[in-house]
Amino acid sequence: MEKLRIAVAGGGVGGMTLALALQAKGHEVTIYEKAGAFGRIGADVNLTPNAMHALDGLGLGDVLRATGARAEFRISRMWDDGRETSRLPMSDAAEEKYGAPQLAIHRADLLNALEAALTRGTIRFGAGVAGLAQGAEGATLILEDGERIAADVVIGADGIHSVIRAALFGPDAPSFAGLVSWRAVVPRAALAGAPNLDSFTKWWGPEPTRQIVTFPLTGGDEIFVFATTGQDGWGEEGWTLPGDVEELRAAYADFHPEARALLAACTEVMRSALHVREPMPRWSSGRVTLLGDAAHPMVPFMAQGACMAIEDAIVLARALDAGAQDVPAALIAYEDSRRARTAAVQRGSLANDWMKQGGNADWVYGYHAWTAPLGEPAPAA
Repeated sequence: MEKLRIAVAGGGVGGMTLALALQAKGHEVTIYEKAGAFGRIGADVNLTPNAMHALDGLGLGDVLRATGARAEFRISRMWDDGRETSRLPMSDAAEEKYGAPQLAIHRADLLNALEAALTRGTIRFGAGVAGLAQGAEGATLILEDGERIAADVVIGADGIHSVIRAALFGPDAPSFAGLVSWRAVVPRAALAGAPNLDSFTKWWGPEPTRQIVTFPLTGGDEIFVFATTGQDGWGEEGWTLPGDVEELRAAYADFHPEARALLAACTEVMRSALHVREPMPRWSSGRVTLLGDAAHPMVPFMAQGACMAIEDAIVLARALDAGAQDVPAALIAYEDSRRARTAAVQRGSLANDWMKQGGNADWVYGYHAWTAPLGEPAPAA
């Protein structure tokens, strides 16, 4: 097997999953991460069975199961009378059906598990990426301090504002979706007596802009609360800012008492602008490709943003391992395997009606990145 030198821009969930999968196959990987270190930022990652199955294949299953919380059901409830419109068994039922459960885990715990599994020194912190150059025999990652990193392959896993994406396809900007998300973490004890705390529960509002989602976090000791409201524009500096709890509660004053009780327990919230892009017709050029939000940013209404990046990482590692002698062809096989599926999830997330009335979740949860055919579009919906 030909050993490849691979430079990954971005040390998030997708970039580290890719590095771990490539190292397991004997390739030389370095991640270039702008941040000086990983902190306990963010709140949650929903690892649905498709993502957990992928991570199980990297040997991370035990540590993630010990840290994360297993959702018992995926429940839909209506905003006014609280009636259930769907209830999908998860936990052991999902493991039996799909080969893995659904876990909710703090993003920092997931990053820590990935980092601990990587070869020491894989991540270069404080190494922001400024640009890219490439020729027929290789690609060069250009860092903000001017250092040039020669590689056989460069992967842009650097998020929605990807430098690598702009270098490949020109500058552009994501569109504000007209939605603001609110996130809070609440001690379970503050919600004593509330129903369905061990399930992923979504309260559907009278319009698509308003919804509340809750699920267990940190082994079930905490409950993550996620809500959205409509907004005409986003004029503030920064994409994530402290929010006003009273403003959030006022936006849901007409919701069922059990839903309002969730917001009443929130003491602090963070507010973020949600952005979208249309699905891309291409992700790759020569020896460079994109992964995760750099290729297909999506709103979080199907809880698949991190999951799609994890799937990308496994399929890309398989493609590079199989096609190490012809990297450009391997990258095309990777994106051909992924574009239709991720586009369907992007559009389904934006429509925000998935599983409202029940339905078949198999096309999302039953996908197995380790065995999906390379170079062939995955079934979508």
